[in-house]
Amino acid sequence: MTSTHAFWLAGRQATGDDTFDVTSPWDGRLVGTVAVPTDAQVEEAVAAAHAVRDEFAATPAHVRAAALDHVSRRLVERTEEIAQLITAENGKPIKWARGEVGRAVSVFRFAAEEARRYNGGEAQRLDTDAGGAGRLALTRRFPRGVVLGVAPFNFPLNLCAHKIAPAIAVGAPIILKPAPATPLSGLVLGELLAETELPAGSWSVLPVGNDRMPALVQDERLPVISFTGSDKVGFSIMDSVPRKHITLELGGNGAAVVLADYASEKDLDWAATRIATFSNYQGGQSCISVQRVIADASVYDRLVPKIVDAVAQQTTGDPADAATDVGPLVSEDAARRVESWVDEAVQAGAKVLAGGSRDGASYAPTVLADVPADTTVAREEIFGPVLTLTRVEGEAEAFAAVNDSKYGLQAGVFTHDVQTAFRAHSGLEVGGVIVGDVPSYRADQMPYGGAKQSGVGREGVRFAMEDYTYERVMVLTGLAL
Repeated sequence: MTSTHAFWLAGRQATGDDTFDVTSPWDGRLVGTVAVPTDAQVEEAVAAAHAVRDEFAATPAHVRAAALDHVSRRLVERTEEIAQLITAENGKPIKWARGEVGRAVSVFRFAAEEARRYNGGEAQRLDTDAGGAGRLALTRRFPRGVVLGVAPFNFPLNLCAHKIAPAIAVGAPIILKPAPATPLSGLVLGELLAETELPAGSWSVLPVGNDRMPALVQDERLPVISFTGSDKVGFSIMDSVPRKHITLELGGNGAAVVLADYASEKDLDWAATRIATFSNYQGGQSCISVQRVIADASVYDRLVPKIVDAVAQQTTGDPADAATDVGPLVSEDAARRVESWVDEAVQAGAKVLAGGSRDGASYAPTVLADVPADTTVAREEIFGPVLTLTRVEGEAEAFAAVNDSKYGLQAGVFTHDVQTAFRAHSGLEVGGVIVGDVPSYRADQMPYGGAKQSGVGREGVRFAMEDYTYERVMVLTGLAL
């Protein structure tokens, strides 16, 4: 029998009246049973967070940093256990799950470092104008209030870390809502936080259903919302509470551009390997996975067979097997959706160069060519192991193709030309340009977020801390400067 996993209410374990089961996308086995908070318990968590906000904001930096360091160390100690949990509930191959734990270790370590040096203040003399003689402005940042963090299923540990760690670093209480499909990794973070000396009420992990999100979103005691998920849900949140401070990390349809100067066999082998790996590495369930390959006509015919071969070499199967590169999608419904989008493209004239088949919740790594521009797979985020190929003539046409999208999260540009790199940085309407690699590269300390319908605001520990806080100026008068 699998025991019921308690949730974390204002820093302590609790159970509710109901439960739900978490099952493996790979084989359907029961991974865990999770207790669901009642409405009264959710209210208790929100009230506790609201009540402790001033106390938590005043908590010494060394206390918050010590708590963050503790979580980082404990994640290291429990890496294999937690990686296996991620694989079980998410279907992510174990090698990628281990990498995710390693990234979460870094997120909490970065947050501890930032907690120690953040809010130091900036002094600005004001006697640059006559009216400011004898005056000095001191600017510091203060928490906006309680954060509602809503995390998705695709990185069930690390994206919870990206909500929790910056909030603790700045002294903002947080209510974390993990994804219903993958709540267990978020609950583990609760276990580790419970081992610290953070004040009661400063954090809760509440595995409530998505149908209960609107009440949390509307609650005026939660003035900050950090949401990672679909653009439809994200923008509906923004529309429903326009006066709140909202960070949205939404979708993308990441483009990898291969330009004419990236033409040696070694160059094209590298590009093909990276494209094949990162169109499939989370079953394609990453906002910055490679979905579109845009290649200059001068390299296209040599690049395409290399990509097809590299995709064929991706090992699919049991995600618990260390040799597996590509596991199942998060559910059979998700795989069916991918299947329907590919079928639509094929019926419209697209050619399948690899893959194109579904087996339960698994979808074969797929390469499509000649995809009509008006098909769903060309315009939307497929969130599956599928990439499309497009031939272009020159840099300008390539960059225009990248920008011909409602999304703008990240783009990869394979080039050796530094001038081209700067033109890409200036001309591509995305939040990040990765030169010499795929769009899927993310360092957890750098600013991460998108343009257009890919979201607003930025994650990356220090940048999320800025989103969770606001500047407050104090002017000192009568000083001898």
